[in-house]
Amino acid sequence: MTVCNYFVLWIPLSEPSWYNALIKCLPIASLEFFVIVYSIGVGKFSPYAKKILLGLIFSAAGDISLVWPDYFQLGMVMFGLAHIMYTAAFGFHPLHLRIFIVIALFGVGFYSMTFSYLSGPFVFMVAGYTMLIGTMTWRALSRVTLASHKFSWACISAAVGSIFFMISDCVLAIDKFCFPISKSREIIMSTYYGAQLLIALSITGWSRDDFMWKSR
Repeated sequence: MTVCNYFVLWIPLSEPSWYNALIKCLPIASLEFFVIVYSIGVGKFSPYAKKILLGLIFSAAGDISLVWPDYFQLGMVMFGLAHIMYTAAFGFHPLHLRIFIVIALFGVGFYSMTFSYLSGPFVFMVAGYTMLIGTMTWRALSRVTLASHKFSWACISAAVGSIFFMISDCVLAIDKFCFPISKSREIIMSTYYGAQLLIALSITGWSRDDFMWKSR
């Protein structure tokens, strides 16, 4: 419902306001509420769920910041922190270096493409952000290989969500720094909300067992 409100109201980006910020971050606030209520319902607030919740909180702060163009850099920092939280939730086992190599090559290629369009602090910020979201995506995709576990569908949910997140941010970066993309806002926001939904839903696979936090 909150996502529908955002697309139905479709407030122009040229009109930054707290109302605009509220409408934009309400879907993320709804996911935060879901994580809290679900965790209370199962009787345990797992470490995984806590980190996903923190990621959603930082994401909401990023959403608010991006409403005002002057705070774009702050928004990047907030989303960078969100990716750190998601990465911590996904863990580093198994490593799957082949997936890392593929993501790293994509990240280097993407940054090389945008580099000539960047200036000032964005030269370093975009590089750092690319590494953070790339790491998050690598860790999410690496979990899918644990297909033998009964909750493996949650790994798939998080992995698809991470891919959606990367698509959203790549389109945003190209549209902002390189050249305009037709229907960019629709693409950015639909993939972004889809990403956050899938990542948030992944808590339902681990809230009872904390599988991601057990060593094998």
